[in-house]
Amino acid sequence: MRAKTVFFCTECGNETPKWAGRCPACGAWNTIVEQTAPKAKKSTGSVGKSRAIPAKAFPLTAIEVTEEIRFSTGMGELDRVLGGGAVKGSLVLVGGAPGIGKSTLMLQICGTLCRENKVLYVSGEESVSQLKLRAQRLNVASENLFVLSETDLGSVMEEARRDSDALRPVDSIQTL
Repeated sequence: MRAKTVFFCTECGNETPKWAGRCPACGAWNTIVEQTAPKAKKSTGSVGKSRAIPAKAFPLTAIEVTEEIRFSTGMGELDRVLGGGAVKGSLVLVGGAPGIGKSTLMLQICGTLCRENKVLYVSGEESVSQLKLRAQRLNVASENLFVLSETDLGSVMEEARRDSDALRPVDSIQTL
Protein backbone atom coordinates (compact mmCIF):
# COMPACT_ATOMS: atom_id res chain seq x y z
CA MET A 1 0.00 0.00 0.00
CA ARG A 2 1.36 3.41 -0.99
CA ALA A 3 1.96 5.93 1.77
CA LYS A 4 -0.35 8.94 1.65
CA THR A 5 1.32 12.22 0.74
CA VAL A 6 0.40 15.84 1.20
CA PHE A 7 1.80 18.99 -0.35
CA PHE A 8 2.74 22.07 1.62
CA CYS A 9 4.18 25.52 0.92
CA THR A 10 7.70 26.13 2.21
CA GLU A 11 6.91 29.85 2.50
CA CYS A 12 3.70 29.88 4.55
CA GLY A 13 3.11 26.24 5.55
CA ASN A 14 -0.27 25.99 3.79
CA GLU A 15 -1.23 22.36 3.12
CA THR A 16 -2.89 21.27 -0.12
CA PRO A 17 -4.06 17.84 -1.35
CA LYS A 18 -2.23 18.17 -4.69
CA TRP A 19 0.78 19.90 -6.17
CA ALA A 20 0.44 23.37 -7.66
CA GLY A 21 2.95 25.75 -9.21
CA ARG A 22 1.71 28.63 -7.06
CA CYS A 23 0.63 28.50 -3.41
CA PRO A 24 -3.10 29.34 -3.18
CA ALA A 25 -2.61 30.89 0.28
CA CYS A 26 0.40 33.19 -0.08
CA GLY A 27 0.83 33.32 -3.87
CA ALA A 28 4.51 32.26 -3.84
CA TRP A 29 5.69 30.41 -6.95
CA ASN A 30 7.42 26.98 -6.91
CA THR A 31 7.26 26.61 -3.13
CA ILE A 32 4.94 23.56 -2.96
CA VAL A 33 6.74 20.38 -1.86
CA GLU A 34 5.53 16.83 -1.29
CA GLN A 35 5.77 15.12 2.09
CA THR A 36 4.55 11.81 3.51
CA ALA A 37 1.44 12.42 5.61
CA PRO A 38 1.62 11.41 9.27
CA LYS A 39 -0.33 8.26 10.10
CA ALA A 40 -3.77 8.98 11.50
CA LYS A 41 -4.22 8.10 15.16
CA LYS A 42 -7.04 5.81 16.20
CA SER A 43 -9.97 7.56 17.82
CA THR A 44 -9.98 7.24 21.60
CA GLY A 45 -13.52 8.46 22.14
CA SER A 46 -12.48 11.81 23.57
CA VAL A 47 -10.64 14.78 22.21
CA GLY A 48 -6.91 14.65 22.91
CA LYS A 49 -7.00 12.13 25.77
CA SER A 50 -6.96 8.36 25.85
CA ARG A 51 -9.59 6.65 27.97
CA ALA A 52 -8.78 3.85 30.38
CA ILE A 53 -12.51 3.15 30.73
CA PRO A 54 -14.73 3.04 27.63
CA ALA A 55 -17.48 5.65 27.29
CA LYS A 56 -20.93 4.61 28.44
CA ALA A 57 -24.34 6.05 27.57
CA PHE A 58 -26.87 6.76 30.32
CA PRO A 59 -30.65 7.07 30.25
CA LEU A 60 -31.52 10.74 30.41
CA THR A 61 -33.87 10.15 33.35
CA ALA A 62 -31.03 8.60 35.42
CA ILE A 63 -28.74 11.63 35.21
CA GLU A 64 -28.50 13.77 38.36
CA VAL A 65 -28.28 17.49 37.64
CA THR A 66 -27.05 20.20 39.96
CA GLU A 67 -28.50 23.67 39.61
CA GLU A 68 -27.19 25.62 36.64
CA ILE A 69 -25.03 28.52 37.60
CA ARG A 70 -26.56 31.23 35.42
CA PHE A 71 -25.98 34.88 35.95
CA SER A 72 -27.55 37.90 34.39
CA THR A 73 -25.49 39.90 31.92
CA GLY A 74 -27.50 42.97 32.89
CA MET A 75 -28.87 43.21 29.35
CA GLY A 76 -32.36 41.71 29.15
CA GLU A 77 -32.24 40.92 25.42
CA LEU A 78 -28.85 39.17 25.74
CA ASP A 79 -30.07 37.18 28.74
CA ARG A 80 -33.10 36.10 26.69
CA VAL A 81 -30.89 35.02 23.77
CA LEU A 82 -28.66 33.07 26.17
CA GLY A 83 -31.64 31.23 27.64
CA GLY A 84 -31.93 33.18 30.87
CA GLY A 85 -28.39 34.50 31.30
CA ALA A 86 -24.80 33.39 30.84
CA VAL A 87 -23.63 30.07 32.32
CA LYS A 88 -20.45 30.05 34.40
CA GLY A 89 -17.69 28.29 32.47
CA SER A 90 -19.46 28.65 29.14
CA LEU A 91 -18.28 30.20 25.92
CA VAL A 92 -20.44 32.45 23.76
CA LEU A 93 -19.39 33.25 20.20
CA VAL A 94 -20.64 36.57 18.84
CA GLY A 95 -20.50 36.79 15.06
CA GLY A 96 -21.48 39.17 12.33
CA ALA A 97 -20.27 41.14 9.35
CA PRO A 98 -17.25 43.44 9.76
CA GLY A 99 -18.21 46.87 11.11
CA ILE A 100 -21.61 45.78 12.38
CA GLY A 101 -20.78 46.69 16.00
CA LYS A 102 -19.60 43.48 17.67
CA SER A 103 -16.75 45.23 19.52
CA THR A 104 -19.04 48.03 20.65
CA LEU A 105 -21.63 45.50 21.86
CA MET A 106 -18.96 43.51 23.72
CA LEU A 107 -17.67 46.63 25.47
CA GLN A 108 -21.25 47.57 26.46
CA ILE A 109 -21.74 44.06 27.87
CA CYS A 110 -18.45 44.38 29.77
CA GLY A 111 -19.64 47.70 31.18
CA THR A 112 -22.68 45.96 32.62
CA LEU A 113 -20.87 42.82 33.79
CA CYS A 114 -18.08 44.69 35.56
CA ARG A 115 -20.58 46.21 38.00
CA GLU A 116 -20.53 42.92 39.92
CA ASN A 117 -17.65 40.95 38.35
CA LYS A 118 -14.04 41.37 37.38
CA VAL A 119 -13.72 41.49 33.59
CA LEU A 120 -10.56 41.12 31.51
CA TYR A 121 -11.37 42.41 28.00
CA VAL A 122 -8.78 41.11 25.53
CA SER A 123 -8.50 42.88 22.18
CA GLY A 124 -6.29 41.65 19.39
CA GLU A 125 -7.57 44.33 17.03
CA GLU A 126 -7.44 47.58 19.00
CA SER A 127 -4.94 49.31 21.27
CA VAL A 128 -5.76 50.08 24.89
CA SER A 129 -6.05 53.77 23.89
CA GLN A 130 -8.67 52.93 21.25
CA LEU A 131 -10.55 50.84 23.83
CA LYS A 132 -10.44 53.73 26.32
CA LEU A 133 -11.84 56.15 23.72
CA ARG A 134 -14.69 53.78 22.83
CA ALA A 135 -15.41 53.18 26.53
CA GLN A 136 -15.64 56.93 27.10
CA ARG A 137 -18.11 57.29 24.19
CA LEU A 138 -20.21 54.47 25.68
CA ASN A 139 -19.94 55.75 29.26
CA VAL A 140 -18.22 52.54 30.37
CA ALA A 141 -15.90 52.94 33.35
CA SER A 142 -15.15 50.65 36.27
CA GLU A 143 -12.28 49.60 38.50
CA ASN A 144 -13.37 46.02 37.71
CA LEU A 145 -12.80 46.36 33.94
CA PHE A 146 -9.27 45.53 32.80
CA VAL A 147 -8.18 45.76 29.16
CA LEU A 148 -5.36 43.94 27.38
CA SER A 149 -4.27 44.53 23.79
CA GLU A 150 -2.49 41.31 22.81
CA THR A 151 -2.43 38.67 20.06
CA ASP A 152 -0.04 36.17 21.67
CA LEU A 153 -2.16 33.39 23.21
CA GLY A 154 0.51 32.51 25.78
CA SER A 155 0.59 36.08 27.06
CA VAL A 156 -3.20 36.23 27.19
CA MET A 157 -3.38 32.94 29.10
CA GLU A 158 -0.73 34.14 31.56
CA GLU A 159 -2.70 37.29 32.27
CA ALA A 160 -5.98 35.32 32.51
CA ARG A 161 -4.46 32.95 35.10
CA ARG A 162 -3.79 35.88 37.44
CA ASP A 163 -7.50 36.06 38.22
CA SER A 164 -9.33 32.86 37.40
CA ASP A 165 -12.70 34.31 38.48
CA ALA A 166 -12.65 37.13 35.93
CA LEU A 167 -14.87 37.03 32.88
CA ARG A 168 -12.69 37.10 29.76
CA PRO A 169 -14.22 38.36 26.52
CA VAL A 170 -11.81 38.13 23.56
CA ASP A 171 -12.19 40.43 20.56
CA SER A 172 -11.61 38.72 18.28
CA ILE A 173 -10.71 35.07 18.61
CA GLN A 174 -9.17 34.79 15.13
CA THR A 175 -6.46 37.30 16.09
CA LEU A 176 -5.14 34.80 18.62
